[in-house]
Amino acid sequence: MKSLPRWLFVFLLILSVAQTLSAQQPPRPGSQVPQSYQSSKDAAQKLDYLLYLPDGYGETKTQWPLVIFLHGSGERGHDLTQVKKHGPPKVVETEGFPFILVSPQCPSDVRWREEPVFPALQGLLREIKQRYSVDADRIILTGLSMGAQGTWFWASQDPIRFAAILPVCGKCEPEWGKKVAHLPTWVFHGAKDNVVPLSQSEAIIAEMEAAGGKPKLTVYPDAMHDSWTETYQNLVIYDWLLNHTRDDHLDLESAQSDQPLAAPKPVN
Repeated sequence: MKSLPRWLFVFLLILSVAQTLSAQQPPRPGSQVPQSYQSSKDAAQKLDYLLYLPDGYGETKTQWPLVIFLHGSGERGHDLTQVKKHGPPKVVETEGFPFILVSPQCPSDVRWREEPVFPALQGLLREIKQRYSVDADRIILTGLSMGAQGTWFWASQDPIRFAAILPVCGKCEPEWGKKVAHLPTWVFHGAKDNVVPLSQSEAIIAEMEAAGGKPKLTVYPDAMHDSWTETYQNLVIYDWLLNHTRDDHLDLESAQSDQPLAAPKPVN
C-alpha cells in the first residue's frame, strides 16, 4: 500500500491539532472551561477535564488551593457536560469558589484506579502544578461513588500529596485506612445505600481510627446511594476543606515540588 503524500500527512496532522485546540477554551478567572491533558510519554494517558480559576486569579502572585473532583461511574465518557451533573463542577456554575477546581472525566469502561487512567491523573496533577499558581500544601481530593473509590485509592497510593480528602459513598479496601490515617478526612454516606453499603465507609474509618487517625463520618439516615447532592450543596464542606494544609500533618522541611516527602508525623 502506498504511503500518504507528505503534504497530505502534514495537512492531516495540522487538522488534528486544530481540532484538539478547538475543544479547549482559554482559561478565564470566574469561568469553568474544557481542557485536555496528554502525556508526552504515553499516548494512552490522556484526560479531558474542566478547569475553574477563581475570580482574582492572576492579579497578584497569590498561590491558590487546588481541589480535584472525581465523578461517579454515570458521568464517564467524552462529554464534559456530564461532569457538571453533580458535585463541585455543578455548584461552581452558580457559586464562586476561592480555589482552583479541576474535574477530569474518566473514559467509558474503566475506573479511576485502573491503567491508563490513574497514571494520567498523576500526570494531570503535575501539569496543573506547573502551569498554574497552585499552593502545593493545599491540594485537596474529593469524589463521589466511583470517584470516592478513586479518592481513597489515590490518597492511599500517594498519602503525603494531599492536605485533606472528602470521599462520598465510595467502595474501598479497609487496609487503605492505615495509609491515610494521618490525613484530615470527612466521609459521607447514606444509611440506606443499596449500591455501596454504609459498612464500606465504616470499615475504613475503623482502620483509620485504629491507626491513630481522627476521621469524620456523616451518615444521612434516610439517604440511599445519592448522598452527594446534599453533601456538595452544603457550602460548609468547602470551608472545612480549605481549613487544612499539608504541613499540618507532614514534615516538609526538606520537601521539593514533586519529590518524595518525609513520612507522616505520628498522630497523637
